[in-house]
Amino acid sequence: MPSSLLRTVVLTGLAITAFAANSVLARLALAGGGIDALGFTGVRMTSGAVVLLLAAMLVARSPVQLVWRSGSRFQAGALFVYAVAASISYALLGAGIGALILFGTVQLASSVWTVRLGERPGPMVWLGLLIAFASLIYLISPSLAAPDPIGVALSVVSGLAWAAYSLTGHRSALPLLDTAGNFLRIAPICAALAILGVATHPAAPSALLVAIVCGGLSTGMGYAIWYAALPLLTKMQASIVQLTVPVIAALGAIPIVGEPLTPRFAVSAVATIGGVGLAIVARRRAARPA
Repeated sequence: MPSSLLRTVVLTGLAITAFAANSVLARLALAGGGIDALGFTGVRMTSGAVVLLLAAMLVARSPVQLVWRSGSRFQAGALFVYAVAASISYALLGAGIGALILFGTVQLASSVWTVRLGERPGPMVWLGLLIAFASLIYLISPSLAAPDPIGVALSVVSGLAWAAYSLTGHRSALPLLDTAGNFLRIAPICAALAILGVATHPAAPSALLVAIVCGGLSTGMGYAIWYAALPLLTKMQASIVQLTVPVIAALGAIPIVGEPLTPRFAVSAVATIGGVGLAIVARRRAARPA
């Protein structure tokens, strides 16, 4: 395997695993009522900002002033909207259907944007996407009855915000600094959310610890890895691989949250990953010069 391809696979795999971990940890913290959605978001994003700032200063040897100037106001705003909307929607819908709507929205928005920019995926790419998305619907179909409309709307909003954050990340030349800068810009309001949330809804120590770990590791460092992977992927590939997140999250929830391993999950997981694989392979073949 060429070194560039290996780097792409490793970075993308780590980022997607981090996204799935976020979903599982959010489910773990919010499901038991140990912390409310706003408090969880505030603690999570503030912890991410602290870890990323330390990493930028110690690893990249960048002063706070440089970190503050990195990233952009638009990316920081999209990041904040995504984080708040996703946490509330997960609390209203559950992480399974919430993740499906979120990443389905990401896929739709990214596909529309890439086509608008002139990229024309072939029929096999669309077939792979259709298989993957249909498999995800099959996976969570027992919980599709009458979803909370506010939760659905917030999942769509979070998906649009994440699509904007990811699509603009393809231009990132300094992923650690850009991610740290984006987190640092929203850190004051996130810290205020954390204080307000914990004050109005005292958090259980275990839920608080989960929020801190989620923020510092799977969110902060995971998003920095994602920004490092994005320049190596086409916009369509980046959106396609994210469809595996709900499946990986469901797989992680089996040992961590205690959810059962069912035949429905096994069939859906194989079909989703197969559909994503078909779309990516077809896209790479189409991009290969004749």
